[in-house]
Amino acid sequence: MKRVHWMLAAAIGMAWSAAAHAQIKVGVVLSETGPAASLGVPEKKAVDLFPKEIAGQKIDYIFMDDATDPTAAVKAAKRLVDDDKVDVVVGPSITPNSLAIIPVVGGAKTPNVSLSAGSSIVHPMTGDKKWVFITPQTTALMAQTVVDNMVKNKITSAGFIGFNDAYGQEWWNSFQQDAKAKGIRIVADERFNRTATSVTGQVLHIVGAKPQAVLIAAAGTPAALPERELKKVGYSGQIYQTHGVANPDFLRVCGADCNGTLLPVAPGVVASQLPADSPLKASTMAYAQAYEKAYGKGTLSQFSANAWDAGVLLEHAIPMALQKAKPGDLVAFRTALRDALEQVKGAAGADGIYNMSPTDHNGLDARAAVMVRIENGHWQLLK
Repeated sequence: MKRVHWMLAAAIGMAWSAAAHAQIKVGVVLSETGPAASLGVPEKKAVDLFPKEIAGQKIDYIFMDDATDPTAAVKAAKRLVDDDKVDVVVGPSITPNSLAIIPVVGGAKTPNVSLSAGSSIVHPMTGDKKWVFITPQTTALMAQTVVDNMVKNKITSAGFIGFNDAYGQEWWNSFQQDAKAKGIRIVADERFNRTATSVTGQVLHIVGAKPQAVLIAAAGTPAALPERELKKVGYSGQIYQTHGVANPDFLRVCGADCNGTLLPVAPGVVASQLPADSPLKASTMAYAQAYEKAYGKGTLSQFSANAWDAGVLLEHAIPMALQKAKPGDLVAFRTALRDALEQVKGAAGADGIYNMSPTDHNGLDARAAVMVRIENGHWQLLK
């Protein structure tokens, strides 16, 4: 009997030891190929800079490419939570894919730090969404920033053209509501596919309505298509884009057609231009210096900033979670990590300062948005 007790005790001890020394597994789902590759590639580069150890625990990163496809994103998320048994999922890159995997991560009670901006990913905070957090500025925050700039520029009429998916719809919902509240008439509303090769018809409808400004609610290099078409047909009003285009690939593809375009971006995109007394100067420069040291000057983007801040959140949350549970006890540690992410306060990153709560799984405020103008292939901070 003593021998049985000794063997049982030894087995329990080995199990506890294994749990104590188990790696923390981080699953990463990104659009490294497909129409949103210009988002997913810089995000992957940012995750490659994440720490390999946090609070004494080794971190194992497992990458999946969803090819900008919601169905593929769901399959990738299922594999990560069911087969690889990750403790947390980072990504996806785009709003439709993030919305698609919510039932997967929520059903498996696995925390998810999305890199997508859709407000509906975390609002309302009910059901499976309680397991989801997002790092980028929401479409609602950025739409308000755009509308405020339009008011400042005395714009009273605007046209809208956006993706015909969740991202475009999110922007439409927020933009038309804020515009109406500020006395801006929306005289045209058009949509296009991410894979479209022509938007001539949509653009002609917009120009025919004679808006003072046009907002293009798209992301990545496909957003250059309507901008180039607007310039081609001679539109001379003010063009706005969203933070979904804030990367070097968009500047390269759009070229001179982008000059003068206004858009809201993360402070990290223009870290060196922020005033010295900005509360985000130190954290954005930490991101900018690390990223440009690894990948070269002029490589900063909204998307690498979004991904960088997922790492910031994990660095703040993992030590708190380890006080409640240990890796290896999958159910307990996933729950502890979710709870810890919800308690993150004052975490300064490349996008802003995160103050999470049970009702706010984004945690950013107006300090997270700055307006820039595109000038000769560069982002120029508006003072």
